[in-house]
Amino acid sequence: MDGGCLRLKRIHLVFAAGILFASLIIIYSGIIPHSPTSSVVVYTSVDQIYSEPILKEFENRTGIHVLAVYDVEAAKTTGLVNRLIAEKGRPQADVFWNGEFGQTILLKQLGILAPYSSPASSDIPAQYIDPEGYWTGFGGRARVLLVNTNLLPPAEYPGSIFDLLDANLSGKDFGIAYPTFGTTATQAAALYAAVGPERARSFHAQLKSKGVRVVDGNSVVRDLVASGQIKLGLTDTDDACGALRSGAPVALVFLDQGAGGLGTLIIPNTVAIIAGGPHPVEAHTLVDYLLSKEIEEKLVASGWIQIPLRHFESQQGCINHEIKGMNVSLSEIYLGLEPSREDLGEIFIR
Repeated sequence: MDGGCLRLKRIHLVFAAGILFASLIIIYSGIIPHSPTSSVVVYTSVDQIYSEPILKEFENRTGIHVLAVYDVEAAKTTGLVNRLIAEKGRPQADVFWNGEFGQTILLKQLGILAPYSSPASSDIPAQYIDPEGYWTGFGGRARVLLVNTNLLPPAEYPGSIFDLLDANLSGKDFGIAYPTFGTTATQAAALYAAVGPERARSFHAQLKSKGVRVVDGNSVVRDLVASGQIKLGLTDTDDACGALRSGAPVALVFLDQGAGGLGTLIIPNTVAIIAGGPHPVEAHTLVDYLLSKEIEEKLVASGWIQIPLRHFESQQGCINHEIKGMNVSLSEIYLGLEPSREDLGEIFIR
């Protein structure tokens, strides 16, 4: 073999070795390479201040360009859902990241989602995952009783949601948001699913007869408790934690946590693949990333999530202990929304 052939052979060997070395780096780093032009479109109802840093980090790690469409505050999640429905014949989005679950289940029923079981969801409790794989939940917020510590001693804190009917608790000292809207309606539907329509309807009828103070939203409940205008009220953990961080004299009480207790309602984020989306491979990569334990922990630290669905040795957020959720599926709660709204509309609005 002449010198030229030997030199050419050495070049081929060096080139092949370089490819092998680069491949090993990719494999052991856990990063899947994508072409510089690859992209993914995500519609998200999660506040931009929380979601944008997470999506930027994904972009930096993977090289996949993220095109994000954020919700408009006036429209909330409904605006994005209506857009996805309108685009069903020609989908523009790849992934839907929702701050709740009801509208995600609606999209499944309308045939807008595609099934995908992410390996990153293996340690998420089954009740927060669609049995057919069309959506997956991860950490979120929970319903909590916010108590003014100047007005109510710990010995008098209710332990169960049904303790709110105690004769010693005056209705004027207790507040809720209208139970036909928002997370208060979702909590009512969860109660319908957990104890049955008859008992749940009776509970709300008795609240009404006690003269419970019904206001325009969870933040109003928070403000009334924090300012001492009422002793206690049901709200969400994001509002309650805000009051606690501001230095208000409040405590968070999670109801029905003991043995045999119903647990409290946990409202997770949900993520889903859009059927027929333009970038299916990149969509799977983004969903795996969002469902990872690392990202759930980061969202807890940022304040978007207060209740992770996984166990963490230490939690950096407002709540530093595990919360017992209600043992009902999200689909059961969704099915209870309309019947409970009809009942509670008659009780509270008629």
